[in-house]
Amino acid sequence: MKIYTKTGDKGTTSLFTGTRVPKHHVRIESYGTIDELNSHLGLLRDQEMDEHSQKTLTLIQEKLFTVGSILATEPKKDKRLKIPRITSEDIEFLEQEMDKMNEELPEMTHFILPGGHTTVSYCHIARTVCRRGERMISYLHENEPVPENVLSYINRLSDYLFVLARKLSKDLKAQEVKWIPEKLD
Repeated sequence: MKIYTKTGDKGTTSLFTGTRVPKHHVRIESYGTIDELNSHLGLLRDQEMDEHSQKTLTLIQEKLFTVGSILATEPKKDKRLKIPRITSEDIEFLEQEMDKMNEELPEMTHFILPGGHTTVSYCHIARTVCRRGERMISYLHENEPVPENVLSYINRLSDYLFVLARKLSKDLKAQEVKWIPEKLD
């Protein structure tokens, strides 16, 4: 299989169904951002962390391929996509993982500045890319319907990544720096 096809040389690309759209189309931006997020999660997963978190990140990466496939398919041709969809169970899984992590974390009383350890920083970068993906999918949804569970999953995933960053800070003994704004007179 050749990697290059030359079909995109004039600034268009094809969706899963073969429909050609500009490479800057919001649908392409949406699944492109999810692909970028998946790459950041791969980098994060390669860092020093517990095996359970690494396995969870692998499961999430697999779900992101599903999300990307859904986003690369026009809603009217959705039936051609022969893969499992994002389910409420997938969303609940993220919620349960957050609940387990939160049980071990100190109460959060302030915003936290990203950083403290390279691994934690990678997690925060993934979180912000996830939020951008969510914004792009939301924008796409204004023009073409996106399955509700896709929007919910990406929303919950950014929350999961925030909690994971806090857990990694604790595990790696990195200091969480609280953002305490200067008070003006």
